[in-house]
Parts: sequence; C-alpha cells; structure tokens
Amino acid sequence: MGNTRVQNYPKNEAIDRRIIGDYIFAALTRIALLICVAILLALSTAIIFQGIRAINLPFLFSPSRDFGASGGIVYQIWGSLLLAVTASLLVLPFAVGTAIFRSEYLKTDKAKRLFDLSIFSLNGVPSITYGLFGLILFVNVLGMGVSWFVGAIILAIMMLPTVTLSAFQAMSSIPETYRENGYALGLNQSGVIRKIILPQSLHGIVTGLLIALARAVGETAPIMFIATAFSGVTMPKSLYEPVATLPTHILALAQQATNPDALRNAWGASLTLMFIVICLSALAFYARRRLQTLSERQ
Repeated sequence: MGNTRVQNYPKNEAIDRRIIGDYIFAALTRIALLICVAILLALSTAIIFQGIRAINLPFLFSPSRDFGASGGIVYQIWGSLLLAVTASLLVLPFAVGTAIFRSEYLKTDKAKRLFDLSIFSLNGVPSITYGLFGLILFVNVLGMGVSWFVGAIILAIMMLPTVTLSAFQAMSSIPETYRENGYALGLNQSGVIRKIILPQSLHGIVTGLLIALARAVGETAPIMFIATAFSGVTMPKSLYEPVATLPTHILALAQQATNPDALRNAWGASLTLMFIVICLSALAFYARRRLQTLSERQ
C-alpha cells in the first residue's frame, strides 16, 4: 500500500501542475480579451460622443470649405466609395482566379508551399509600401500623375491576398465527393469549377471581398501620395484626376488641432468612416451566413 502511494504521488503532482497551468493560461487569455475589448470600447465611445456633435444632414451632404474646417464631407464620402468599389471590381477576378489555380491546378507540395508563402508574404506587406510602389511606378515612371484610378489599382493589389485566402479556404472545404460526382456526371474540369466549385464557395469569396473592402476604405498611406488631394477637389471627370477621401480628410483636419471647428469636423468624419467600416463588416458576416446556408441546401 505504501509503495502504491509513493508511485502515484509524482503522477498526481504532474496532473495538479497541468490543472494549475490551464487555469493560469485561461486567466491570462481572459485578461488579454478584456484589455482588447476595453480599448475598443474606449475608442468607439470617444469617436461616437465626439463625432455625433458634428453629424447632421448639411455636414453629410455639403462640400468642405476652408481646408475642411467648415462645410461637410460629401465629396470625401463619394471619393472613398469610388476607390473602394473600383478596387473591388478590379481585384475580384484576379483573386478568384488565383484561388481556383491554387485549389484545382497545383498538384505538387513544393509548388503549393511556394504559392502559400507568396500569398502570406504579400498579405504582410505594410500598407505604406504599396503607396511607395504606386508612387514610383505609376507616378514617377509611367507619368500618370495623381489619379484616383491608380489609387484603386493599389488598393486592389493590397486586397488581393485577403480575398484570395478567403476564397481558397472556402474552395478547399468543399468535400472531394462533390468533385467526383461532377466528373461522374460527365463534367470536365472547367465544368466542375463553374457548376460546383464557384457556387459552393461563393460565401467565402463575398466574405473575403467585404472584409478586404472594410480594411481598404480606411487606409490612408497607400493612396495619400498617388490618388487624393487634401482640398479643392470634387467628383473626378476622368481617370487621371485626384479625389478627396475620408482618411486623408481626417489626417488634414488633425493637423489643425488648434482650430475647434476643424477638430469637430475631424471627429464627425471619423464617426462616418467608422460607420461605413461597421456596415461592411456586418454585411460580410450576414453574407457569409446567408450564402453558406443556401449552398448547404443545394
């Protein structure tokens, strides 16, 4: 009996240590979560309470004046939406095609690893690097000048890895039996992709596009030097004109922090931008749930 106790003691002690370690790890993760939530709530509360004072119909539907210190943000809203929508239209076919190539055509493990490394590396590039790339290539080398279309191209490049990864994850989650059934019914590879892969992965494509769009619409660095002007612009009449956007407008107003009117308008523009990002994120969540449910019923 005594020997049994001596043999079991180290085992019980190890179990106790694991239990204590689990409790400590769980407590640390809860603390980290609470800190993140507290920071988010603090920022959101500050923007809402400060920005709501500037939000009204004239502010939303009138042009800015005095370098943004007075007037509204109508052209900034339209400029941000123009860049975001154009970037989405540009990135969608390339991202879907890239995801299809990775999911259906790459066969060797070495090629897959190289492809994944490239996509993840592109996703980790700082946003200012995209802006410098656009400045050097499109503005300095090609001489296109400050153009909203160039800004849309740069945003599309920045969105590419996010949309590609989301689409690929949706495609890779499709059961292999779906593909086998398609081939058994006489479909070739392109037919399987059109009839099975794309419809079944639509939720992932739309979700990735909207998430990338929510990020791109709030970016300042990629478009600050190549697509936007801080004041004096309206809606562009050609591809080679600049636009005003909410992020660059907020940046310009922040430099006038000693002016209370400019600071109030900066808070109002920040609240408007936050509302747009929240709407896109909520739409992504709803679209994923809705489209995934529809694909499961088919």
